Amino acid sequence: MRLRTLILPLLLLAATPTPAAEPDADALKAEAGAVIKDFFDTLRGELFGAMQSGGPLTALAVCTEKAPALAKAKSTGGWTVARTTLRTRNPGNAPDAWEKAALDDFAKRHAAGEELGKLVKAEIVTENGQQTFRFLKAIGTDGPCLNCHGAELKPEVAARIDQLYPQDKAKGYKEGDFRGAFTLKKKL
Repeated sequence: MRLRTLILPLLLLAATPTPAAEPDADALKAEAGAVIKDFFDTLRGELFGAMQSGGPLTALAVCTEKAPALAKAKSTGGWTVARTTLRTRNPGNAPDAWEKAALDDFAKRHAAGEELGKLVKAEIVTENGQQTFRFLKAIGTDGPCLNCHGAELKPEVAARIDQLYPQDKAKGYKEGDFRGAFTLKKKL
């Protein structure tokens, strides 16, 4: 009888589930930052190489054809990598509600003078009953971006954009403008 009274509490203790550890938001931010840097560096290299070898039309093909494949290739380790913006070129990159709220906030903060490099949002949210880490980092407009996103495009570039993206809203930017964001998700 004495043995039973000793074993029963031990069995109950062993059967009690241990609470899941809270996600480490700082570690997730650092990981997301590294994923974005890798994606951005690869995409930028592809775009600049295309600009040097064939000009804006060749670079446009990188955004149209290679960028989605690069995002998919960089979506490893549980991460989903993409780009989004308030002024879409590709309707498939339209922001979801969380992204839209963050993009609106980024636009206001940048208009108020905040540096693009500081426009970052990281948050653990619940999506479809699953805890998910969401991360958004602003994308600015550099000089080379103006070849396809500026106010004055070469006629052949404008025509190709209109052909590929009849609902394009991603023209008219100036250097230094807030243009969109890298967006990452990871289910926890």
